[in-house]
Amino acid sequence: MKDGEAEAPISWADFERVDIRSGTVIAAEPFPQARKPALKLQIDFGPDIGVKKSSAQITEHYSPDTLLGRRVMAVVNFPPRQIGPFMSEVLTLGFADDNGAVVLALPDGDVPDGARLM
Repeated sequence: MKDGEAEAPISWADFERVDIRSGTVIAAEPFPQARKPALKLQIDFGPDIGVKKSSAQITEHYSPDTLLGRRVMAVVNFPPRQIGPFMSEVLTLGFADDNGAVVLALPDGDVPDGARLM
């Protein structure tokens, strides 16, 4: 897919299968073993889902200390993915800026950890 191009249409049922939830970053640290600059995150998705780990290539705009307590959005129903020595359990979501660096996708308002994107 090229920038500015949309993928082929999907059905509503396809969209409903993607489980996007809000969560709060409770731990963040550098991930020097990653091939591309990344941070290791622990995100609390509330009592039903719990705390999950994510490798996120967000180092251009974020440092570990700026992420603690920040609410983020992530896909929680992809299979876990081994990234070097780290098992990433969720996909933290973001958008590419003009330079290709990732800017986090954030809920606009106070929603509970584990709230599902509707």
